[in-house]
Amino acid sequence: MFLKPSTSVSGPGDPIPLPPISGRVDYEGELAGVVGRIARDVRAEEAHRWVLGYACANDVTLRDLQERDGQWTRAKGFDGSCPLGPWIETELDPNDVRIETRVNGETRQHATTAEMAFGVATLIEFVTSFMTLLPGDVVLTGTPEGVGPLSPGDRVEVEVEGIGVLANPVVGR
Repeated sequence: MFLKPSTSVSGPGDPIPLPPISGRVDYEGELAGVVGRIARDVRAEEAHRWVLGYACANDVTLRDLQERDGQWTRAKGFDGSCPLGPWIETELDPNDVRIETRVNGETRQHATTAEMAFGVATLIEFVTSFMTLLPGDVVLTGTPEGVGPLSPGDRVEVEVEGIGVLANPVVGR
């Protein structure tokens, strides 16, 4: 588990920066659960009552720094490293929806949430067992196989069935 600062969040269409401190920046398409009310000690079977809705997410990672640092703060918390969107869908059953990530139109990741190690409800139960989640906090679910590097000029699209497509250009810094 790791935390991302609020300065890492960006929206649909916002550029994904490639910081000069890293030689390898990877995309990671994911499902995001957005917390709708204060959550503490939530049981998995009731977690849906604390979720406002769901969005597409790209957990952009400085892979070389993640491996070198031995912890993930710099690698996953840099400015613009967490595009979310294109909106929050409030009428989604997150248990078996398709997640697909495309770079320049080529599919790089394809899976369903049914294949995830832990679903949103389980993650919320785990996190709220030791910390309080507040409205607007976001829980990312992890990424399917197929993560890979980004280059300036790329366009990344994360599509989650029932939500839509989160698209972001990649820029040098």
